[in-house]
Amino acid sequence: MSDHYQVLGVSRDATGEEIKKAYRKLARKLHPDVNTAPGAADEFKAVTHAYEVLSDPQKRRVYDTTGQENGTDNGFGGGFSGQGFGFQDIFDTFFGGGAPGGGRGPASRTRRGQDALINVRIDLKDAVFGTNKKIDVETAVLCPTCEGSCCQPGTSPRTCDICHGSGQVQRAVRSILGQVMTTAPCGSCQGFGTVIPDPCHECAGEGRVRSRRTLTIKVPAGVATGTRIQLSGRGEAGTAGGPQGDLYVEIRVNADPVFMRDGDDLHATLTVPMTAAALGTVITMETFDGEREINIKAGTQSGEVTTLKGLGVTHLRGYGRGDLLVHVQVETPQKLDSAQEELLRRLAELRGEQFAEGRVSGGNSAGVFAKLRDRLGNH
Repeated sequence: MSDHYQVLGVSRDATGEEIKKAYRKLARKLHPDVNTAPGAADEFKAVTHAYEVLSDPQKRRVYDTTGQENGTDNGFGGGFSGQGFGFQDIFDTFFGGGAPGGGRGPASRTRRGQDALINVRIDLKDAVFGTNKKIDVETAVLCPTCEGSCCQPGTSPRTCDICHGSGQVQRAVRSILGQVMTTAPCGSCQGFGTVIPDPCHECAGEGRVRSRRTLTIKVPAGVATGTRIQLSGRGEAGTAGGPQGDLYVEIRVNADPVFMRDGDDLHATLTVPMTAAALGTVITMETFDGEREINIKAGTQSGEVTTLKGLGVTHLRGYGRGDLLVHVQVETPQKLDSAQEELLRRLAELRGEQFAEGRVSGGNSAGVFAKLRDRLGNH
């Protein structure tokens, strides 16, 4: 059996730290992933086995006293004894204990920025026709001092002295399968392979800063509450000069004092005097498209609807617009002077209605617009 001290190239009174340093140096030189020369794999196994014995105080004491390993040549590295072996070491070794990226090199500081979401309120008319809206956004932007390099101007990142730019370090883990080499992110450079000795003073080495900026967004015609507009590349700047995320603008449409929306149709109530409804008239109404004339036929009843084609909301997908539906509400006078009252009594006599009886109908006779209002609420 070979001498473990000679295998590692250390004296018999070497400290634990000296043994560890010697092993790391040889492991980096002989690891099968690095050294493919004939015999290198066997040398690596011998070095690993020697380190397994000499790094454990109890095994080293037995080895120094007897020259034997007390049964540790069974291929299991002494089972569960030694320096705090646990099941977590097994999981770290076989299920993700390596460096970022699966142990394939240093991680990149460059990261894509996060997406952002803001709410924007618009008037109903803007939803009908579309509009351009200015918005203020507070978000992360590229650092103007280092321009994403993360370094103070005139300086640059330096290769990590510990992992020599790989972003990873190797460590020996004792498992039920024996001593196993695994990789982990370098604690000195956090897995990046480089360190920044002089971080940018403005962004603290992140490559981005918080800032408020004003954007002009195009709100398309036909949007409704809940519609989201995606602005690619207008979200947060990434770290270390990484690409920007996306900005999502969620629309909230304000309630209008005159018009109510139902899909792409608009609804409005037109209140007319009783006499106008009875005799008929033409009333001018203000719409989003300007003034329009509403023809009130003689004998118009409350709840009747006049449809103005193509004066509703623009279809968000496709062509054309919805309609404007005008619901007529006949207003009954509440205060009459004596002359007006006499005229109405005379009219009632002429129509044989001085003792008129009401007509009882089902419970669904409420005005169409009233039912619509109840259904839509404040939407």
